[in-house]
Amino acid sequence: MPEYRFSKLLAGSALAALALSGCASTGGAELPAAAFVSMQEGPGEEYVIGPLDQLTIHVWRNPELGAEKIQVRPDGRITTPLVTDMPAVGKTPSMLAEDIRLQLSQYIEEPLVSVIVTEFAGTFSQQVRIVGATEKPASIPFRANMTVLDAMIAVGGLSEFAAGNRARLIRFDKQAGRQREFALRLADLLRKGDSRANVMLQPGDVIIIPESMF
Repeated sequence: MPEYRFSKLLAGSALAALALSGCASTGGAELPAAAFVSMQEGPGEEYVIGPLDQLTIHVWRNPELGAEKIQVRPDGRITTPLVTDMPAVGKTPSMLAEDIRLQLSQYIEEPLVSVIVTEFAGTFSQQVRIVGATEKPASIPFRANMTVLDAMIAVGGLSEFAAGNRARLIRFDKQAGRQREFALRLADLLRKGDSRANVMLQPGDVIIIPESMF
């Protein structure tokens, strides 16, 4: 009987230890390390145009129908020669080029149109948000092949009291239809230079950085 009680006590202690360790953990799985640090500065192929983005539109052999430094208005539309109030927000550059092509085909034969995003703000779904204990919390436009390191440089790094290794990344999993949470080791990345702690980001990611308790 005493042996049974002792075994039961050990089992209870083990469960308590597991519970405590779960509370102390950062929570969430870890993402694989980024394979490289990108030098690319432009939007990716699937970039979605947002309000205040700046566009350059080329019409082959008809330069007078193109335009440079066209800013998408807050209402999400643009105006170019022969194209008035064309909706642009929510489209990729190739989608917008096709819509402009269809409009211009009423005036010229088989127009070839290209759209380039030269400056971009991005819709919320195309931004990465960094909040909490950082030098300047911000929403920044997602760029092709962006990593956590890129995002942290953009916001000035961790604040003095940041608990960088307890940071979390919140990402919406479209296939599962729910949010997922991943652990980040920002202190190891930024203060120790551990490249294994650098991970790839996706549009819409949110990085949450808590403050240290002491």
